[in-house]
Formats: sequence, C-alpha cells, structure tokens
Amino acid sequence: MSQTTLRIDPHVHSAASYDGHDPAELLLEQAAEIGLDGIVVTDHDVIHESLRAAELAPEYGLVGIPGVEVSTAVGHLLAIGVREMPPRRAPLDETVAWVRDHGGLAVVPHPFQRSRHGVPRRHLVDCDAIEVFNSWLFTGFRNRRARRFAEEHDYPALAASDAHSVPHVGRAFTELVVDDARDDLDGDRVLDAMRSGNTRMRGRSQPIATSAHHYAIGSARKSGYYAKAGAFKGQAAARAGVLRGAQLLARLSPR
Repeated sequence: MSQTTLRIDPHVHSAASYDGHDPAELLLEQAAEIGLDGIVVTDHDVIHESLRAAELAPEYGLVGIPGVEVSTAVGHLLAIGVREMPPRRAPLDETVAWVRDHGGLAVVPHPFQRSRHGVPRRHLVDCDAIEVFNSWLFTGFRNRRARRFAEEHDYPALAASDAHSVPHVGRAFTELVVDDARDDLDGDRVLDAMRSGNTRMRGRSQPIATSAHHYAIGSARKSGYYAKAGAFKGQAAARAGVLRGAQLLARLSPR
C-alpha cells in the first residue's frame, strides 16, 4: 500500500482561550489555505470550541481532531483526541492516565519553560509525545533541549505553531506518514501515527517569503471577517434601534 504524508498543526488556540483571538472558522480557513491537512484547537482549560472546530473541519477538507491544553499541577499538557474536559490541576501522571483512558494522546508542550507553564524536567517522567519545536520560542535553546530529552527517552517528537491568532497557524507543524487510504483518514489514524513516532518537524526551514505570504493571507482574512462581522453587528444594532423606537412611539401614542 502506498503512503500519504499529512501536515498537522497540533497546538492552536481560538478565541475561547483567554489569550486567543479568532474563531474556529478563521483558523480552519487559514489551515486549508496554506496546505495543512488538519489542526488541533487546544484552548486553555476549555474544550467547547475545539469540539466545534473538529465538527467543522471536513467542510474545509481537513481532518477533525479535538483537544485541549489542560493545566496540571506541574504545568500544561495537550490532551489531543479527547472529547471531554480532563480534570484541572491534577497531578501530571493522573492526567496522562486520564487522557489515555479516554482514547487521547498526552503531549507535553513547550517543556521546561516555566514562564509558559512548561512541565519541569524533574516531573516529566511519562507522556505519549513531546513538543520539541514550538514556533513561539524566540531562541532555539528550549527547543533543542526538548528535542534532546525526547531522543534520550525515546518519546515521539512533534512540532507546532502554538498560534494564538490566524496569521500564525502553521508557522510550525508536524508531518506524519500514514498508509494511503484517504477515505479512511480520521483523527484516530492521526493519533496512531503520532504515537508511532513516525514524524518530521517543520518550521525552522520555512522560507521567509512563504512565512510572509502566509501571514499576509491570515491578516487579510481576519480583516475581511471582522469587517463583515462588524457590519452584521451594525445592522443588528440598527434593527434593534428601529424596533426600540417603534415600541417607544407605541407607548407614547394616545390610545
């Protein structure tokens, strides 16, 4: 059987995150536009927008995979492929076990970076994969340290954008090789490929011109979307104003 390479960004935030900015539709549009095969919306300690994104994904030609970035007692953990909210602030090992019991993949994002709630090295004793390239780390030191740790402990390695707005989706992503069966591609097969460790990290070598092009596309999409949303809100406000005025006139008119 032939094989297919999938491009997945497994760490993206929507407006449902306290530090995110954009709705699922815009994130999915951007992912499809720049040639990704899927994203995982992993909002902070909430899962409702990720579930919605996973349902909408096929409309954009993408694989739908839900997830969440849950706060554990020692740092953040990506619970990829789960459809329920894991317990918050629980010990890391208990959260990892919960994710596995619910069919998901427990991935440690931006490890060792305490300013971003990365799991400290002394606590990182069990997980399913490690994010070894995060596009928001401004120096390569933390990424290199994470990659060495993953190699030394034989953990599958993932790359992700950790995007908090549309233009940054896909700045880094993971390539996965799966047996070619396009009609059967779903989130479970993506998770199996991640568990297998048959992954390649992409992001560091992305050409500057390509990155600039992606950023420009995303910025234009955001502007168009919010201009349209603002117009709709303006129309709704105008209709509401007319209705309120009519109601006031009706109350004031002599009977």
